[in-house]
Amino acid sequence: MSKKIAYLGPPGTFAEEAALLYDKTAQLMPFPSVRAVANAVALAVSEVEEGVVPIENSLEGSVTDTLDLLIHESGVMINREIVLPIKHNLLARPGTGVNDIKVLYSHPQPLGQCRSFVDLHFPKVSVVAALSTADAVEEMMLSDKPAAAIGTARAAEIYGAAILATGIQDNVSNETRFVILAKDDHPQTGNDKTSLCFTFSDDHPGVLVETLQVFSQRGINLTKVESRPSKQVLGKYIFLIDLQGHRDDAIITEAFDEVRARTSQ
Repeated sequence: MSKKIAYLGPPGTFAEEAALLYDKTAQLMPFPSVRAVANAVALAVSEVEEGVVPIENSLEGSVTDTLDLLIHESGVMINREIVLPIKHNLLARPGTGVNDIKVLYSHPQPLGQCRSFVDLHFPKVSVVAALSTADAVEEMMLSDKPAAAIGTARAAEIYGAAILATGIQDNVSNETRFVILAKDDHPQTGNDKTSLCFTFSDDHPGVLVETLQVFSQRGINLTKVESRPSKQVLGKYIFLIDLQGHRDDAIITEAFDEVRARTSQ
């Protein structure tokens, strides 16, 4: 029996592409939000075992909904990650030409990532925001005006749209990192990454650098450092880091013990 995997839907999104890249044999189940995906995993809704959600884009940065959920909610962990090259396409109803288009449907993020293409080819076209790239394609197909949408090749297949142009993104190195959420993290492989967050109750000069030195003194490489509001007090932050290594590696375990002694969470 195939594994059931939740993903940030609807069908035709990049999250579905990432889920298919991760496991083509799985039964994929779309959910409307990052929280809904995580809850499906934590509560095994409809026997869901894992979930696929975006966590970072190479151009736009972190996906804050995913970060905040991992910080403040319990019940799920990062088990794996998938990096998906992002390729945007211009889609339209079959028979619609580029010069016919009066309306362009798009999610705000891909619109920003295709800004040069849009400004060059559609400077006077009305732009309508959609909740997702898949929704943009669906709305375009139902439009009473000659319309186009920025979407995936998968969305074109699902909704019967024609692809007028491919790879219209401004930056060819555009990639999104997706994480696989599960009830447990992944066992050690020897080529691992660990993500953690921490905060302080005592704020004094050097408190953050002193904590980061716990890792540098042990030769542990940090691949990402950022912060998010604590959602408790203005000016108090939770710090997030990605590091090379597994939390069960002896040197990582030793570092974590020292970090725990220095932090309040």
